[in-house]
Amino acid sequence: MERKEFLRRGFSALSLAAIVPLISCTSDTIDPEAAGLETSSGACTATASETAGPFPTKSPSALVSNDITSDRPGTKLSIKITIQNLNNNCEGLAGALVDIWHCDATGNYSEYGGSGMQSTDYTNVHFLRGRQTTDANGLVTFTSIYPGWYSGRAPHIHVHVYNASGKSLLVTQIAFPEAISKVVYAQGVYASHGQADTTNARDNVFSDGTSTEMSTVTGSTSAGYELTHAIVVSA
Repeated sequence: MERKEFLRRGFSALSLAAIVPLISCTSDTIDPEAAGLETSSGACTATASETAGPFPTKSPSALVSNDITSDRPGTKLSIKITIQNLNNNCEGLAGALVDIWHCDATGNYSEYGGSGMQSTDYTNVHFLRGRQTTDANGLVTFTSIYPGWYSGRAPHIHVHVYNASGKSLLVTQIAFPEAISKVVYAQGVYASHGQADTTNARDNVFSDGTSTEMSTVTGSTSAGYELTHAIVVSA
């Protein structure tokens, strides 16, 4: 099955699962999180839950690392993610485990390949994947490269957040400002791959909005970029 078709079917299934409970429920005691809706506490809004996609990290606990670049060429990207607790007025959540993974400059993932979904075989390497534990302020920092893109998806980073005991709190994705992606993809190792063929608005994951998933990215292609993003979970 092609990767784009996989994502389309997965998105449709998730959408249906979110809609059915709302139609069939006759009471007014709907759990908004169980129904896949955004929840909020004052100005603090829970980050949207998303699919882990077809290429999740297989053994994340074995990939504790700050610098996840490995041998992948590309524009340097410093990733700073703050995990906030919806149940504590969005204070930083200390001790949370944060896994991230994303594709390389030409759209390939490590740990997978040799199939119709990704022809290049990277099953025995682990680039652009890593785990960190949040500090007292809920912050983790990774050193990586600016993600590339693949057909049917806008540029993104996958994130899985667990509490200190290993309980899953949220699987989500981080979106990128399109104007910056266009600049990055016009130079260096990205140029041969060209510009992304899918905008955030047409993306299977982000098309319903990126209000809780859009990152802030600053910097330049020469000096590198810094991504900052807050992810709000219920812990």
